[in-house]
Amino acid sequence: MARTANDIYAAKGKKVVHVNMKKDKPDDETLAKLIVGPSGNLRAPTLLKGKTLVVGFNQETYQQLFG
Repeated sequence: MARTANDIYAAKGKKVVHVNMKKDKPDDETLAKLIVGPSGNLRAPTLLKGKTLVVGFNQETYQQLFG
């Protein structure tokens, strides 16, 4: 799912990491650190809207992207 997105926003606490998949071209390990939680499952909440993947919750990011 992450490889099909153009942009990934990963929120951890108050910090949000934006990855432009075409420009940044992260490797699998880097992607996993952003989107997989300590249990080994995809972090929640996870939203895919068009070509934008949002993992974790950050109110400002949600308002900016979906608001």
